[in-house]
Amino acid sequence: MAYPNLTLIGALRQAAKQLREGAHYAWGHHGACNCGHLLQVVTHLSKEEILQHAHTGIGEWTEIAEDYCEVTSAPAYLLIGKLEAIGLTPTDIHCLEYLKDRTVLERLPGGFQWLQKNKREDVILYFETFANLLEEQLLKQIDVAEVSTLQYSALRQPAPPSLPEGEETYSTGTSLATSL
Repeated sequence: MAYPNLTLIGALRQAAKQLREGAHYAWGHHGACNCGHLLQVVTHLSKEEILQHAHTGIGEWTEIAEDYCEVTSAPAYLLIGKLEAIGLTPTDIHCLEYLKDRTVLERLPGGFQWLQKNKREDVILYFETFANLLEEQLLKQIDVAEVSTLQYSALRQPAPPSLPEGEETYSTGTSLATSL
């Protein structure tokens, strides 16, 4: 099962949202299929760019994922690497493309049912259910007592010195006069 994390959960929900809002969907198109939509969210590539990269590999996403080798630099394998980097395994990628992970299917509203891999509404339902399942798993990993202790410790820290008027702080910790 996929590694539950906020990036993967958010990507699944964003892909479902884009599909719901009418994004082009075609199961036989590497850039507009189930994995293709998730890749669009994760990589910010267009469906055409994903298709171009995917054609450097052999077969469907499930076959590309099974043959994935971290040593190669072929673009199709880099795309699979992006999916693995957000927490998916080759098995998850296969199940995502075919909507067949039994754990996800058992969590569908109304109980277990088989979904069709090439039906937009089923893909949306699967993505959302998968995201909800991962979110539940992630929440189980959070130690509320530890989070409370960290928050309390952070509140007790002295406030950072304020900046001179007209300056902003950036993530690097440096300031830049807004008059520039």
